[in-house]
Amino acid sequence: MAIHFNTSKNVNREQLERLYNDVQWHAYTQDVIVLQQALEQSLDVISAWNGEELVGLIRIVGDGITIIYIQDILVLHAYQNKGIATQLMQQALKKYKNVRQKVLLTEEAPDVRHFYEKNGFQSCDQGSLVAFAKLS
Repeated sequence: MAIHFNTSKNVNREQLERLYNDVQWHAYTQDVIVLQQALEQSLDVISAWNGEELVGLIRIVGDGITIIYIQDILVLHAYQNKGIATQLMQQALKKYKNVRQKVLLTEEAPDVRHFYEKNGFQSCDQGSLVAFAKLS
């Protein structure tokens, strides 16, 4: 399996919908046109491909100078645990290595916590930071 990466924000709508639905992020796919617009307006998008098949994606928002926010990172279930998400994260972190604040918000789960901690993130419940969110 030869995974290649692409930095184009122009991702096929059907493949995008398939990826987000596969990981059960259905809130995004209720309006795939809005999801596609969100990708286009993002600071950066790095996608992972197996041939012509979209298998993963990381989406970054922010100013790219003082803060980035990892909005989405997802990999098709059939391709999980093969290092694709790690490669996506490492590419993003390398590109924005000089940015002081790298932020993300995710649901609590042991494997999720392990993934972010191994990529250098510290949970706000273990450090001196506090996190707040207002979800509609």
